[in-house]
Amino acid sequence: MALTSATGRTQTVGAAILAAGMAVTVGTALGFQHIGGYIPCKLCLEQRVPYYIGIPVMLLALASSVLRLPPVATRGLLLIGALLMSWGASLGVYHSGAEWGFWPGPTDCGAVPAPTGGSGSLLDQLNAVIPPSCDQAAGRFLGLSFAGWNVVASVILAVIAYVAAFRKD
Repeated sequence: MALTSATGRTQTVGAAILAAGMAVTVGTALGFQHIGGYIPCKLCLEQRVPYYIGIPVMLLALASSVLRLPPVATRGLLLIGALLMSWGASLGVYHSGAEWGFWPGPTDCGAVPAPTGGSGSLLDQLNAVIPPSCDQAAGRFLGLSFAGWNVVASVILAVIAYVAAFRKD
């Protein structure tokens, strides 16, 4: 089957790139957490939400384009992806700004849990884990924290999604 459909090649390729790009971005974050041992803060976890929603939406957009559903369906799904990545970029800017001290982060980020008289159970061990503060970057690469790199990724993906949603083939 050709990559062109009633919607167009741009929409098909765009949806595929977006689904893969979103999966790679959030997969990298999960890799740093589960393989690298970085504990995400509250804002780090919130920045993943647009990706968790966006990946299935982009897969639906890809299916819509390949199955030759009405173009408005594919373009609408791509627009939803663009809006999700715009939201992700704004979350990343907020988090980065808190890390750089431009504005305060949430007051409950990195809060110390109440002490438990626990028995050493798994629940007590989980409650004893103190997430990092949202205003402290876990590390920086080329001057940007994870939140800063999320802004870069989100903006690139948003631009791709907006172009795919509105470009006429």
